[in-house]
Amino acid sequence: MWIPTEHEKYGVVLASFRGTVQHGLPLEIGDTVQLLEKCEGWYRGFVHKNPNAKGIFPCTYIHLKNAHIKNKGQFETVIPTEDSVITEMTSTLRDWGAMWKRLYVKNDGDLFHRLWHVMNEILDLRRQVLVGHLTNDRMKDVKQHITARLDWGNEQLSLDLVPRREFSMVDPDEISVTELFKLMEHRHRKKETPVPASTHHLFVHMKSLMSSNLGEELEVFFHIYDGRENRPLSERFFVRLNKNGVPKSPEKTERQCTLFVDLGSSDLRKDVYIVVHIMRIGRMGAGEKKNLCSIQYRRPFGCAVVSIADLLTADSKDDHLLKVYACTTESEWYQIHENIIRKVNSRYNLSGSNTGLAVSLQLLHGDIEQLRREYMVLFTRGVSITKKLGFSDIIMPGEMRNDLYMTLEKGEFEKGGKSVARNVEITVYVLDIEGQVMKSYVAAGSGEPGGDVYHSFVLYHNNSPRWAEQIKLPIPVDMFRGSHVRFEFRHCSTKDKGEKKLFGYSFVHLMQEDGRTLPDGTHELIIHKCEENANLQDSSCYLKLPFSKANLPGNNQAVKGTKECFWITSFLCSTKLTQNGDMLDLLKWRAHPERINDSLLKLKEIDGSEIVKFLQDTLDTLFGILDESSQRYGLKVFDCLVHIINLLQDSKFHHFKPVMDTYIESHFAGALSYRDLIKVLKWYVDRIIDAEHQDHIQQVLNATEYIFKYIIQSRRLFALATGGQSEEEFRCCVHELFMSIRFFLSQENKITSPITQTQAVFLRTFPAVYGELLKIFTVREVAGFVRETLGSLPATARAECPLEAVKLHCIAKTVESQLYTNTESRCILLPVVLRLLQAHMQEQRDLVMCARILTSMLSLVRKYDSTATEPVVSEEVDLIVDSLLVVLMRTILEITNRPQAAGTNMRLQFQDITGEFVACLLALLRQMSDKHYQQLLQAFTSKDDLRDFLLQIFTVFRILIRPEMFLKDWTVMRLVTNNVIITTVLYLSDPLRKNFLNDKFDYKVWDSYFYLSVIFINQPCLQLESFSPSKKKRVLEKYGDMRVMMGCEIFSMWQNLGEHKLNFIPAMIGPFLEVTLVPQPDLRNVMIPIFHDMMDWEQRRSGNFKQVEAKLIDKLDGLMSEGKGDETYRELFNSILLKKIERETWRESGVSLIATVTRLMERLLDYRDCVKLGEVDGKKIGCTVSLLNFYKTELNKEEMYIRYIHKLYELHLKAQNYTEASYTLLLYDELLEWSERPLREFLNYPMQSEWQRKEYLHLTIVQNFDRGKCWENGIILCRELADQYESYYDYRNLSKMRMMEASLYEKIMDQQRLEPEFFRVGFYGKKFPFFLRNKEFVCRGHDYERLEAFQQRMLNEFPHAIAMQHVNQPDQTIYQAEAQYLQIYAVSPIPESQDVLQRDGVADNIKSFYKVNHIWRFRYDRPFHKGTKDKENEFKSLWVERTSLTLVQSLPGISRWFEVEKRELVEVSPLENAIEVIENKNLQLRMLIAQCQSRQMQNINPLTMCLNGVIDAAVNGGLARYQEAFFVKDYIVNHPEDGEKIGRLRELMFEQAHILEYGLAIHEKFVPQDMRPLHKKLVDQFHVMKSSLGIQEFPAYVRASPVHFTNGSPRSSCRNSVPNIISPDGARVVARRSPLTYPAVNRYSSSSLSSQASNEVSNITGQSESSDEVFNMQPSPSTSSLSSNHSASPNVTSSAPSSTRGSPQLQDKHKHSRENSCLSSRERPVSAIYPNPLDPAQRATPHQTGDTTLPRSDPNLSAPDKGSSAKPIRSQSPVPTSRSPQKSSLPPFTPSPTECQSAGLVSNSPVLSGSYSSGISSMSRCSVSEASGTEATTGDHSAHQGPTMPNSVSSGSDELIRRENKTPPPYSVYERTNPRRPVPLPHSLSIPPSVDPPALPPKPHQQRTSSMKLVPASDPRRADGVPHVPRPRPLPRKVSQL
Repeated sequence: MWIPTEHEKYGVVLASFRGTVQHGLPLEIGDTVQLLEKCEGWYRGFVHKNPNAKGIFPCTYIHLKNAHIKNKGQFETVIPTEDSVITEMTSTLRDWGAMWKRLYVKNDGDLFHRLWHVMNEILDLRRQVLVGHLTNDRMKDVKQHITARLDWGNEQLSLDLVPRREFSMVDPDEISVTELFKLMEHRHRKKETPVPASTHHLFVHMKSLMSSNLGEELEVFFHIYDGRENRPLSERFFVRLNKNGVPKSPEKTERQCTLFVDLGSSDLRKDVYIVVHIMRIGRMGAGEKKNLCSIQYRRPFGCAVVSIADLLTADSKDDHLLKVYACTTESEWYQIHENIIRKVNSRYNLSGSNTGLAVSLQLLHGDIEQLRREYMVLFTRGVSITKKLGFSDIIMPGEMRNDLYMTLEKGEFEKGGKSVARNVEITVYVLDIEGQVMKSYVAAGSGEPGGDVYHSFVLYHNNSPRWAEQIKLPIPVDMFRGSHVRFEFRHCSTKDKGEKKLFGYSFVHLMQEDGRTLPDGTHELIIHKCEENANLQDSSCYLKLPFSKANLPGNNQAVKGTKECFWITSFLCSTKLTQNGDMLDLLKWRAHPERINDSLLKLKEIDGSEIVKFLQDTLDTLFGILDESSQRYGLKVFDCLVHIINLLQDSKFHHFKPVMDTYIESHFAGALSYRDLIKVLKWYVDRIIDAEHQDHIQQVLNATEYIFKYIIQSRRLFALATGGQSEEEFRCCVHELFMSIRFFLSQENKITSPITQTQAVFLRTFPAVYGELLKIFTVREVAGFVRETLGSLPATARAECPLEAVKLHCIAKTVESQLYTNTESRCILLPVVLRLLQAHMQEQRDLVMCARILTSMLSLVRKYDSTATEPVVSEEVDLIVDSLLVVLMRTILEITNRPQAAGTNMRLQFQDITGEFVACLLALLRQMSDKHYQQLLQAFTSKDDLRDFLLQIFTVFRILIRPEMFLKDWTVMRLVTNNVIITTVLYLSDPLRKNFLNDKFDYKVWDSYFYLSVIFINQPCLQLESFSPSKKKRVLEKYGDMRVMMGCEIFSMWQNLGEHKLNFIPAMIGPFLEVTLVPQPDLRNVMIPIFHDMMDWEQRRSGNFKQVEAKLIDKLDGLMSEGKGDETYRELFNSILLKKIERETWRESGVSLIATVTRLMERLLDYRDCVKLGEVDGKKIGCTVSLLNFYKTELNKEEMYIRYIHKLYELHLKAQNYTEASYTLLLYDELLEWSERPLREFLNYPMQSEWQRKEYLHLTIVQNFDRGKCWENGIILCRELADQYESYYDYRNLSKMRMMEASLYEKIMDQQRLEPEFFRVGFYGKKFPFFLRNKEFVCRGHDYERLEAFQQRMLNEFPHAIAMQHVNQPDQTIYQAEAQYLQIYAVSPIPESQDVLQRDGVADNIKSFYKVNHIWRFRYDRPFHKGTKDKENEFKSLWVERTSLTLVQSLPGISRWFEVEKRELVEVSPLENAIEVIENKNLQLRMLIAQCQSRQMQNINPLTMCLNGVIDAAVNGGLARYQEAFFVKDYIVNHPEDGEKIGRLRELMFEQAHILEYGLAIHEKFVPQDMRPLHKKLVDQFHVMKSSLGIQEFPAYVRASPVHFTNGSPRSSCRNSVPNIISPDGARVVARRSPLTYPAVNRYSSSSLSSQASNEVSNITGQSESSDEVFNMQPSPSTSSLSSNHSASPNVTSSAPSSTRGSPQLQDKHKHSRENSCLSSRERPVSAIYPNPLDPAQRATPHQTGDTTLPRSDPNLSAPDKGSSAKPIRSQSPVPTSRSPQKSSLPPFTPSPTECQSAGLVSNSPVLSGSYSSGISSMSRCSVSEASGTEATTGDHSAHQGPTMPNSVSSGSDELIRRENKTPPPYSVYERTNPRRPVPLPHSLSIPPSVDPPALPPKPHQQRTSSMKLVPASDPRRADGVPHVPRPRPLPRKVSQL
């Protein structure tokens, strides 16, 4: 039985559990689980990361942990009872784990590895905490390390900033919002701006000296030197080196490493240096020979200098190699470092070329204790401390130091009877009072222990030596008295003995008789001469002698006159000894009472460092004097006390304040002093108003804090001694004192008055007195003092008065004081604080301080649980709300609306103050309860006041929601803000409903409410879907989903509006739509029904809801492109609204609206998904095309349509689809006209006229057509632009345009163009985007792209797609599959411009354009066997399944692929197939022969191979197979209907034989000599072939050779003879053709035929390897549909020249044009003169594919199968077209693109439907009369032509078909030019209109105009005689405003 768990609530999974049992819950090791129930060794519960999945698991897999439970029961929350840092660490590491893996996937290796190391460190630290063996200090350090790493990781991963206090996360509900803000700000500032250290230290590590001339021991001295003041800043650091130049004691690191401590920030400058002096220990001369003398001397070696500024850039301990310099002259040694610094090169040189000092230098920052923690290894290994000369910038109390520094400066010595100068060495001894040498008190510097004696270095032969050598004498204080220093002078002989001979001495006393030490400075000492063997052991014999010339009595002239002197400089750095006599006099006041007055006066002149040394003694002296002579010296003692107190305010002595505090608490004994102190203080305060000079009084008031400390302590001591006597007297005195203070504070003075400044001084120090008063007075009494004192301040506030700022500072310190924290005192002080604060905030003054005060106040106001304090808190909140709420909101509004300052500091301050005020407002609102809101709302006396308040608070809330209000990672703060906002809004909803509905409705308030609600829901910080699971869970547990709460509130308020809803339609549609797009199901379910309500109310008002529809559509695009919305939303929107409108009367129109919006969503979602892809691909372009079409055809949204035109244009440019880019931009160009109408600025277009923009578009399109090598299309636009320039007489631009046009013609003829392949692609399955799903397209491939490459590209674009391996149409299972299937195979284009391709003499460069441009139809052939397969002759049963595909638009167009609109399937019989094969081969032979004859062929090989292939195949049974198959009696009997076709096949075979004969004749003429044998063989084989066919003599109709040209030129043949007559006798051939002959290439593969048939086919077609360029092959669908179109080249049953990609057969309409060429212009139909545009209607008929014929027979005879009689025609030579269309003769059959607009540039506009003949789109501007006029003109022409054209349908029916499909016909550039409208010209240039056309060649627009207006009413290709359906009149065009 399952029993609910009581204590077993929380556990961790020890081992993974698969959960394979029934109801089992899978577990992973490390998961945390919550346990709900238990039963016989099993638990039931859930994993915290997925609380919705509950199941069972074994108890043994779980490690239980202690936990406490919140909300026990069904919705209980279990929290483990462990250290909060551990809990945070665990959850954070879980979150990091997932993100860490994603970093690996993103290839962010750097952060991946760094995070990995940090995670491991945290885990190690976690183990240490969990073990529990750490001391408290160590635990604190570990937690600090953990939190630092957690914060670092969160910052790196862009996670939230965690507010902490004492390393633990803070619960925002348990502290005030102001405290939370302070914590967040502190954490941010700590992260952003580290506080610069004020103390610095230099670490030096001596490593070695490298030099070639070593061999003696060395001494190295380091010190820091001030180059500006030319003095050392530190004592010396001393290192001994051995003969190899390395430290003598390498094991003792303190002997080679030092720390120069206590450098100030001012010392880190460029002119402060590290100076190194090096001494050698050895012989006098470095180069002397070794002698027996063992005496060694200290001699100068070298000096090195480095600037300390060079170390500031070094991040770590850098090694430096310092150059060592030596003196040029030894006597300059004392200043060598100065010379090096000043770069006096003449006085020093390099010690050696390879001499260098290797040292390690590093600057460290922070106080010494911090360094001990951070560089623990450094201090544990040992490092000597080198002190600064003198005290540091900050003197710390308790610091013990007593160092005397002496510098041996110089000496003056006599020769002493010597011929040369002496070598003088000084020996220094320190002797005590008894004359004994002090041991270890003479030190050369830090680093080495002190010695008993010090030897100076020796300068060679120098009687005026200058040493400048510093020594340190660390003598204890108690040994100073009576001590002296003796200097002994010896001459160092350089003779063999090397003796040091004593010749004199000097001495100096360290302390004077009065107790003062040796003064700092330079002292000139007397050198007393002595004998070499003089005994100086007895110091008493010389101490009585004078030691200094300054102390000599005036009568001792003998000593004064001596030349020998010795100078030293002394400097004492002592915390105990003084050199100041005045200080000693004061301390010994009892010995000399008469000097007290002078000593007190001189105290102010004594240096502060001397006073703080003896602070306690000085204070004892002062209070001793006060106790004994208060009447006489009271005022002066008070002044001295004030001086000392103010001295401690100095930053240098600031740290001595605790010393004084300690003195007051522990040592002060003046029990009676309080009376005198109060008395003197009151005396000073009473004199303030009358005093002329306020300086001294201000100093007194500045010391008020410590004066009160002495007063209070003195009174406490008195009360303790007397049992509390004189209490009333004391209170009375204090009250009187405060009365005096209040009186002087209440004085109003001028701003510049000294009294005002005195008031300010007192207010600064006053808050510090509160704590002292509380030691004697009660809280209420002290609060009374403070209230009355602050209340006495003048009420009138002047902004410029400095006292106002000081008042606020005083208030701030009051609020932050201990006094204010007490509830009793707070109630007393709050009114006066609020009064002053309100005054400042209303005037917007000192806002930084106001924010500080308010923050402190509200930090103390919390909701207490105890009922005792709750009324007090409530009362405080009442007071603050009444005084400050409105002012606070106004302040926030003004601050946020101010322009931000330019400076960074000002901007930061601005942000800080805004954040503080916001935190204060939130804290105040969070404290407000129902009662407070009621009182607040009742306080508004009028509706206007309430309205203003609501508008103000809603505006403030909108500001608080702004993303920039808080930093990005302050999610905790944002959530608290949102919680307060929604709580407040819920409180304010009720008064909004009660006061501003019905008659009192106020739109502005309601609009502000709804706007706030909408932006509240859309905040990024509330989108829980983007959070990690753990974060989402935390937010939901604490706050719930606040979006749903606000959504419900919106719905509730909307329902209350009633008829006022109409005020918000359509304004609120966009905002509400944005809310519904939030991916929260509950919110969507609540908000979507509002749209039904809006539709209903709009229907009631207007009878429709067009506004709702328009707004929805406008907003959807922008919102969905921002990433909002999803497929679920689309389905929900559709289902909810359809359900809502079921019973409405307007249901039908509602369904239409919903369907439209839903379809738009489908396309927008597809578009968004495509745009997310990184690279430009067909999917993205196709999706944009689909959306663009939808906006135009279904929504008619012109602006959106144009926007997507430009998006598509950009995509094409990025993909380098320049032709498609041109067609795309053409769509926008077509919306504009050549007018001067001004257009607004739009997208990247400036404000300009319509003409200028259209001109710019034309030029851009031409440029892109040029880049896409589509020059023919560019020519059309050049012509149109040239017309405009010509009409404006802008000849300069006209000439440029003509030159551009000419350059395009040149490019057509000179540059090679690649012909692209075309591929049919089917997209099947539900997983494809909507615009592709279950549709088939034809795609135009890239240059050089073949089938395999295209297939791979498609599979890359759709990586989840499955390639189908067959070409059959898929069944429904594929269509409905939840997958993606791709079906891809190559297709052949069917060119429309057959007449161009068939014309002789047209260059291949020109033809290549028409083969692959403006292609609507494509074909694919698949061979198969029907019936029984004849193994002997497979051609009997070889049928072809021909699939024709018709597109919605022609290629190329605005996309590289277009959808297939119509699919037709036709089966071609074996006989028809044979006819096609031979027809194509005959055509190929004709073309090659003609090229060879006209010498267009450089190489005769193609003709050779083609002849060889045909003749050889025929000999080997090629044509014989056809004879066997179709000419046998059985076939003729069984297929009587094929009689004509059999005859046609026979004719073609005879015709081929005759062409071969003629071809051999041409071949013989041009064949090279080496190929003559092959030619002879071909001739022989041809005779065999003729015999096999039974041909002895050709019939007459065959003898008319199709390739014989009378003058050898195909062009002249075209002009002078009937095209198909090739023999001189002119016999005519009947043109016979099957209705099922198709003008394109047939491609088969070997898999469809047996090998025998394949060989036969190869023989028939004569296909060979070298003829690949002639033939094009199509793979059989029976093989893989993805196989290359180059497969199986020999196995082809039908072929045609590759340059045509299809049989160049004339279409019937063009044949008809030729038949009409003999008629006069009056007799001919207009269409014969101006050929019709290619009518896409022929694609709408089921059997039209074969409506073209080859010019293989006489055109005078119609085809027999059409049953029409032959009509004779004569050849028509092309003549230049005349200027008038009425007088012109027939133009060439296919005009050039600049002459005829019938079959040219098709601008594949899927959206611009309209009159096809007029060329004006539905968006173009045309009048109804124009349209009707056009139709009337074309109505009576060509009525006789209808029956002669069997396979055509009128363009009118085509219009109907297109309208049914909602896809308009394409729009051609050739048709696009309207009759040019008159362009206004200046009066000076205006000319009368001419009746006749100008004498210029015809303009394209003239021909286009004619062709547009004179179109037959019925299409000549109609076969069924259906009357022409009149087209609907085009609507007046909405000209683009963009």
